[in-house]
Amino acid sequence: MLKNKVTELLKIEHPIIQAPMAGGVTTSELVSAVSNAGGLGMIGAGYMTPLQLQEQISEIKKLTPHSFGVNLFVPTKFHTKENEVKSANQLLNPIREKLNIPPNEHVEIPSFTDTIKKFDEQINVIIEEKVSICSFTFGLPSKELISKLKQHQMVLMGTATSVKEAIEIEKSGLDLVVVQGSEAGGHRGGFIHNGHKGLIGLMSLIPQVADNVKIPVIAAGGIMDGRGLKASICLGAQAVQMGTAFLTCIESGAHPIHKKSILNASDDETVVTRTFSGKWARGLINPFIENMKEHEKNLPEFPVQNSLTQDIRKASNSQNNKDFMSLWSGQSPRLAKNQSVANLIESIISEVKHI
Repeated sequence: MLKNKVTELLKIEHPIIQAPMAGGVTTSELVSAVSNAGGLGMIGAGYMTPLQLQEQISEIKKLTPHSFGVNLFVPTKFHTKENEVKSANQLLNPIREKLNIPPNEHVEIPSFTDTIKKFDEQINVIIEEKVSICSFTFGLPSKELISKLKQHQMVLMGTATSVKEAIEIEKSGLDLVVVQGSEAGGHRGGFIHNGHKGLIGLMSLIPQVADNVKIPVIAAGGIMDGRGLKASICLGAQAVQMGTAFLTCIESGAHPIHKKSILNASDDETVVTRTFSGKWARGLINPFIENMKEHEKNLPEFPVQNSLTQDIRKASNSQNNKDFMSLWSGQSPRLAKNQSVANLIESIISEVKHI
């Protein structure tokens, strides 16, 4: 029952994909443990330098003989407005003071050219390292790039938050579509809609996408156990992609306070915010989100705001201060457990068999 086009294409035993969470969560231990347990481990490479990516791929190859994938952020044009940067910085300085870090008047913001250069170099790394699976978030790679990657027998996945985006992903020639419901933790992976509009829940999104595309559908957003996998399959998905469930696993690189916050959170504690990065993302509410909420509309876009808050996030991590951390989480934190990857996958499969 659990063998299908997705398990065949990705060469995996179970239709379970670990979401590629950027920012240090997807350690080599996490990715390889998922692949070793019959799922698909994914490197969240969005913020990694090409060298860091290369080193991690080599490390994972030593830890698992099975397939794993890499996720990249597709560069999108952004505008840096000096007055926005200045006013955002003024709002952030009192927080820096609380964390005993200097006011940051000269934040280095990557240019669009730098972003494209980094993306191209990351692509070169995955080709050189013969990575067999690549997924994309925040946009669609160009037709030329898709055909180049296909020449290297790579299986390609896109991320959609609406039927319209899923149709575009299929048209572009990608092999699989990850449909991300509004329950999902972290950043919204869409590229046509403003991430805060039309927040479509996963159970509504799966059947509508499945009826409109021929490529296999992978469900993401709030899925934590066998019930979520079974429900997704009943609605037309062929696999699930899970983030928060893996984030609280022993092998994950998430900050211990981040893990603890999710394990102690209730279902009504997550909000969608753009205060940390300039792009809408779901996480646990904290004083940073609350204080910045009234200014949310005027904050710079991604990746500008992300660069501005980097020193704050870094300091709050090293000071174990959850008030100013980006505590990304999906909407089902009550189902999160502190367990090994092997236990999580084993329990999902046995639960599916019992349903």
